[in-house]
Amino acid sequence: MTTTAGNPAPDRTEHGPVRAAVRMSWTRRVVQLVLGLVGFGVATALMLHSGQGAMPWAVLDQGLVDRTGLAYGWVVLGVGLLVMLTWIPLRQRPGIGTVANIIVISVVIDPALWALERLVPDPGLVAGIGLALAGIVLLGVSTAAYVGARLGPGPRDGLMTGLVQLTGWPVWVVKTAIEVTVVVVGVLLGGTFGWATVVFAFGVGPVVQLSARWLAPSGLTAGR
Repeated sequence: MTTTAGNPAPDRTEHGPVRAAVRMSWTRRVVQLVLGLVGFGVATALMLHSGQGAMPWAVLDQGLVDRTGLAYGWVVLGVGLLVMLTWIPLRQRPGIGTVANIIVISVVIDPALWALERLVPDPGLVAGIGLALAGIVLLGVSTAAYVGARLGPGPRDGLMTGLVQLTGWPVWVVKTAIEVTVVVVGVLLGGTFGWATVVFAFGVGPVVQLSARWLAPSGLTAGR
């Protein structure tokens, strides 16, 4: 397309300057990845310490531990590996973010819990509600951050981004559907949950969707 003066019109396609303008530098992507994973670990600790209900995937893990008698860590690892198998038909590829997901989150959770136990030794109802809600919001923002860095999502978020690409549905719809399904299966297996689990299942998806506008300018994809 040309203008009346014969000069090329600005390229408005995804391959032109508009798309180039939203590309993130490598440094920002790495920093955003690490901060997102640290935030995810802290958010997980907030919800665990709140005593108001576990996250959906934790409900599933609890149910599997109850049914199998395996250690919690082995169940978490097994579920993660099984979820990654779904990446094959969804054509998702792991990246450094996938490896970082496993390492950073596991390293952050215990110190975060240690700090919370000293800052809020025995959270009552009011403090527990505050911790749970803070955890839900922080986890949604953190998910958008490290997935939006496009260095490879964690196993469970790779499932989410793969289904988004396959179905074309909004992120919040896919995320909510996954969380609700996981909770139902977890409860049927014997896992426990509270009000925060329900709020998380329906609330974290919209938080991810909203946060992605600033943290994932190229869209929430699993690509590098």
